[in-house]
Amino acid sequence: MNDADSSKIKSLLADMNIGSVNEAEDADIILLNTCSIRWKAEHKVYSELGRFKKIKTRRPHVIVGVGGCVAQQEKDEMFRRAPHLDIVFGTHNIHKLPDMIKSVYEKRGQVLETEFFDSPEPLVYPAPEEGGIKAYVNIMRGCNNFCTYCIVPYVRGRETSRPWGDIRDEVLKLAQFGVKEITLLGQNVNSYGNGSSDGVGFSQLIRKVAEVDGIERIRFATSHPKDLSDDLISAFAEVDKLCKHLHLPVQSGSDKVLSTMKRVYTVGSYMEKVKKLKTLVPHIAISTDIIVGFPGEGREDFEKTLELMNVIRYDSSFSFKYSKRPGTAAADLKDNVPESEKEIRLATLQALQKEHSMETNRAQIGKIEPVLVEGASKKGEAMVRGRTPGNRVVNFRGGEDLFSKTVLVHITGAFTNSLQGELSRLH
Repeated sequence: MNDADSSKIKSLLADMNIGSVNEAEDADIILLNTCSIRWKAEHKVYSELGRFKKIKTRRPHVIVGVGGCVAQQEKDEMFRRAPHLDIVFGTHNIHKLPDMIKSVYEKRGQVLETEFFDSPEPLVYPAPEEGGIKAYVNIMRGCNNFCTYCIVPYVRGRETSRPWGDIRDEVLKLAQFGVKEITLLGQNVNSYGNGSSDGVGFSQLIRKVAEVDGIERIRFATSHPKDLSDDLISAFAEVDKLCKHLHLPVQSGSDKVLSTMKRVYTVGSYMEKVKKLKTLVPHIAISTDIIVGFPGEGREDFEKTLELMNVIRYDSSFSFKYSKRPGTAAADLKDNVPESEKEIRLATLQALQKEHSMETNRAQIGKIEPVLVEGASKKGEAMVRGRTPGNRVVNFRGGEDLFSKTVLVHITGAFTNSLQGELSRLH
């Protein structure tokens, strides 16, 4: 979500003929776009602001602003803690940024914009990076789930879906720019269209986006298990452009912990949906999010998470130690898992995931996969990299003439986080 918001900010600044520089020391406008999912976020933001204060002391005309989730959460408290700040703008106010910048230039006063709006913000169509073949498209904003550990509903507001027509126009424009892969974004994309007047639900949206000429691949994030419908599961088998990869956060393998998290599904219902997916699309890649050390998580609860992983065998996972987020319901729970135990559980889980990732990647050896080439590889000269429909990174020998093309690649080697291959003679 933050990547997409950053793209909007860049687009708005470009419309003001404001370009980018590589170092903050060389900038006349310094903007931080923030995330508050993890507890260290505020500390990092204020640490950066301390560095920017030194820049502003040397060059008083520099404008310093903070946007995103931390700005939404902290609001005018940020001005108190960092008086050199000029702009604080929340998650619903990116479109106002040009006016905020003009106001600071003209009045040299501080500007605060953190109001929530019930309707989607005015359209901002960010152009992709030059030569970019992938783009993010926000289809909705906010979240209605209020999982006990999550700050998102408080900093991004309640769910609001963008009209299908606006999304279509943005996708069409991106296709004209040469974008070939679209990722549809929302805190819970599965609930897209709930309460909408145009009657388009999420699986219908995917099918409509697939009709846009020039778009070759469609992905989405993030999907809440409780709202993963049979129609959406069927879309993976029926829509060729929909990549065979699903990020489906489970968070825990214990029903007790899931209930405390207010996830509103059970391990059994989650696994039943995974079973349906794998029955329809046997080779679908599935990734997940997992939190260890949540309040009340006993050793037996953690063992159930490992059991779940051993059954599903995720292709990859994002795993974290629980940390208290002020303002969430879980912040009132007793954080009764010692930090040392959280460390042990996280290391154990990540070691198991490493085994599973190697296992699933080795299973790709010998296959011929369509790979969308994204650019030069970091593995060496005359090497390029791209991704399979299953979201696996592949490095293989090739030149710039392959950039932005989809080519067939014979998979010859596997590592924990990537594959190695060679251009197929079938290409």
